[in-house]
Amino acid sequence: MPYDKTHVYFMPGMAANPSIFENIALPKDKFEQHLLEWFIPEQGMTLSEYAVEMNKNIVHENPVLLGVSFGGMLVQEMAKYIPIKKTIIVSSVKSTSELPKKMTFAKYTKAYKLLPTGLVNNVELLAKYAFGETITKRLKLYEQYLSIRDKHYIDWSLDQIINWDQQDCPERLVHIHGEKDPVFPIGNIKDCITVKNGTHTMIIHRAKWFNEHLPTIILE
Repeated sequence: MPYDKTHVYFMPGMAANPSIFENIALPKDKFEQHLLEWFIPEQGMTLSEYAVEMNKNIVHENPVLLGVSFGGMLVQEMAKYIPIKKTIIVSSVKSTSELPKKMTFAKYTKAYKLLPTGLVNNVELLAKYAFGETITKRLKLYEQYLSIRDKHYIDWSLDQIINWDQQDCPERLVHIHGEKDPVFPIGNIKDCITVKNGTHTMIIHRAKWFNEHLPTIILE
């Protein structure tokens, strides 16, 4: 019998394109990698409805879904509608209680609605939203990664993150988190694989760690 490969679908974080995974290489004899991309949501679309639409891109049975940051929230929603082998979230959260206090505060004050999201063509500002980093040297790099500059999409994303409502951690979920993540501080995170000195962008800057550890994490 031929060995069935494990199909792994990768979902980038807010405003990012799949090139953030360009240095992630799983052994080709065991895995097949598939890249998912954000699309602009329809007016009034919920994250749940968005997940159902995104699932139309999943063409293999029992895949592994891997999502980064906001993409991690999305893959958890996707997994509610299709049979999956495992969900892996990176630099993300698995319940509302793991969101930082400033996001909870923003939810109740609606302060996030005042954020200058119209300035999405300002890559430095977008990087601060998406990556939690102030960038100078790596501006060109982030221009490559952060290609979704649609104001409606950014507004929608912030709204979905801040108002995400999930109380319990799903089954068959693995959480990988950096100990120096400024967007989702590790102090709020429970039960995760911790990456030493990992930041919110570690999927880009620590690809070697992921290439070494992901095969085992996926198959165990």
